[in-house]
Amino acid sequence: PVSPELLPATGDGKIAQKTEDLVGPYELHDFFLYEVLRRGTNPAKVYRLARYALGEKYDDTTILSWLKVFYRRYFAQQFKRSCLPDGPKVGSAAVSPRGDLRMPSDACSALWLAELETL
Repeated sequence: PVSPELLPATGDGKIAQKTEDLVGPYELHDFFLYEVLRRGTNPAKVYRLARYALGEKYDDTTILSWLKVFYRRYFAQQFKRSCLPDGPKVGSAAVSPRGDLRMPSDACSALWLAELETL
């Protein structure tokens, strides 16, 4: 797949960068996004629900490690969402700072990650 933010393919045509290597399995990432954006679920409950829903496919350590990555990236990338151009809201959840997501650009993930460290 061609995407401007991905590294180009290697000389022999192999994909040089797989996004799932950075953000975790899309299935987990989508689950985390849904729970956090749509339902406002706290980190410990997201973890419990993910274990219940996806525990047969992913072990507890895998779920927890990718959940930590999710929260780190979710907070670290907020500055990008703060300068989004105007656009329509499609669906019931959005990351637009003018709509559903009221989070400062310099928000810190420390409290959310600290909660995950207790699990």
